[in-house]
Amino acid sequence: MARLRLDGAAVADIDSGAAVDPVLSPRPYLHPVRTLAQTVVTEVLPEDHLHHLGVGITIADVSGTSFWGGRTFTRDRGSVLLDNHGRQEHVAWTVESDAGRTAVVAWTDTEGTELLREERATSAHGIDSTTWALDLNSTVRNTSGRTLTIGSPATNGRPGAAYGGFFWRAPMSETPPRCFGSEPGGEEALHESRAEWLALAGTTPEGAPWTLVFFQAGAERDPWFLRAAEYPGVGTSLAWDRVLEVPVDGAVERRTVTLVVDGHPGTAAVAALVATARERVGAPA
Repeated sequence: MARLRLDGAAVADIDSGAAVDPVLSPRPYLHPVRTLAQTVVTEVLPEDHLHHLGVGITIADVSGTSFWGGRTFTRDRGSVLLDNHGRQEHVAWTVESDAGRTAVVAWTDTEGTELLREERATSAHGIDSTTWALDLNSTVRNTSGRTLTIGSPATNGRPGAAYGGFFWRAPMSETPPRCFGSEPGGEEALHESRAEWLALAGTTPEGAPWTLVFFQAGAERDPWFLRAAEYPGVGTSLAWDRVLEVPVDGAVERRTVTLVVDGHPGTAAVAALVATARERVGAPA
């Protein structure tokens, strides 16, 4: 386990995922992630989706191998449990500091054959007295020796369920978090959108208010995958309505920045925070 700190305060732990049940597709993940006031804003192994593991990079279908965990959606049988679970194995740290870590991660199929090799850079940046930014930059390279396809339940026939890529599982509470973004509307409108940013604003059962603000900072902006009423989760979609082909030695690079905020800032205040964060982490719009 590794820990990210800002000014001495622990803000996120990185778990290798080695102890995760194989049927949940073991993988490195961040949990707990905390606000500066130490409110936990991630969840692992929730009863509704045991394969949700805090914050990470996870893909539902890489040429038939699931790195998402749990059941797989199939065109002929619907959602079924298959023996198709891969795993992501931490290989080495190439950068280690209080506020940043870069890891090499091997993605292997059910037989232990490497399909992908990833460089994953995770860093923490202070924004203001109530806000910090988690910068997750992932480059996944095809090392299998053959063309691979990245798919999702949506590309396998389940419309709207196009999860796969960056994913953040937030904690449940009695009241679902409020959804809003740079574009009008709530959960339904922002799901599938390519809004510049979107936010979840929730409150812990103990009454602590938190807000998570997500924006994509790489050259590509994927559609958002958003859940709030069923469970609180935000991700990006590498394969919304068609599979993504990755040639031999080809790479998929994505960068997602999340602002972790104490309190419930309004829309204008969040937009200002996003602008400040883009400047601070070197990610122009």
